[in-house]
Amino acid sequence: MKKLLVVVLLVCAIGFVWYKRGVSAVGGTATKAITVESGMSVAQIAAKLEEADLIRSDRAFALYARLHGKQGSLKAGTYAIQASLSVPEIIELIESGKGNEISITIPEGFTIADIDALVASKGLGEPGDIIHCAFTCDFSSYEFVPKANVAAEEKGYASKLEGYVFPDTYFVSSVDYVPKFFLERTLNAFRSKVINGLSAEIKASGRPFDQIMTMASLIEEETITAAERPIVSGILWNRFNINMGLGVDATVRYALKKPTGALTKTDLDVYSDYNTRKYTGLPPGPIASPGLSSIKAALKPEETPYFYYLHDGDGQIHYARTNDEHNANKAQYLQ
Repeated sequence: MKKLLVVVLLVCAIGFVWYKRGVSAVGGTATKAITVESGMSVAQIAAKLEEADLIRSDRAFALYARLHGKQGSLKAGTYAIQASLSVPEIIELIESGKGNEISITIPEGFTIADIDALVASKGLGEPGDIIHCAFTCDFSSYEFVPKANVAAEEKGYASKLEGYVFPDTYFVSSVDYVPKFFLERTLNAFRSKVINGLSAEIKASGRPFDQIMTMASLIEEETITAAERPIVSGILWNRFNINMGLGVDATVRYALKKPTGALTKTDLDVYSDYNTRKYTGLPPGPIASPGLSSIKAALKPEETPYFYYLHDGDGQIHYARTNDEHNANKAQYLQ
């Protein structure tokens, strides 16, 4: 009798551990769009979730739903389900019927290629959709979007939208997602926050708007803190004003599509209009989407005697007036 009791307790313990693990989150950052059709059974929903690697066990999912009386409360719709959600959280989401909108947050400094990868990772469209549309869709109704740089497009460097997709959080319906409509929403946000919101500053700057946006993208890529941006802006405009090379490595990375890793001597010598180490002046267009802080810095640079800057290993910035001072900073802070 005791042996039977021990066996029963052991089976119960194993079952409890299996169940607790089965309803826990798979984990990770993936988000996938899952469509629950009208009339789908709990078992069918569970199978779909398990196939998408969003739950550990379809049986544990079905058991949880049955134990908590959720079999008849799961609603049809398309849901953005994160792998970080547990079974109770997934069931609560599907039960709410409010899962049709997917949250997409575009960070400052993202390129069109980055945005394409981000949107595809959310289960919207296919990889390459955003890039293709950025090159080929008609956005002529947005007067601030520059005309396509044919040479840049032919080399696959940049579309006309590079730099003008406003970094923000957008809620997108997974049911009727269309790349062009999504990009138009980002351009509408750009018009509201930048064109209208900073109209006085844009006019007062006295510079062509495309130059402002290109410079803003360099500032975005070259700075770490908001406090640095107006000073770095002043430095880069100082260089620009005397036809001195801007020397921004981020432009080389953009040309080479090499966002990380050490830049070699060959990299820095690449023949590209985006190579600001080799050619003076601004590159043909923005190299990323700048945030408002960088755009404001490009519009209102801080007057500064400096012409050089570098970040040390701790991310602290150091400025210099001359090349000799800059070399001294290199020796002191980059060893």
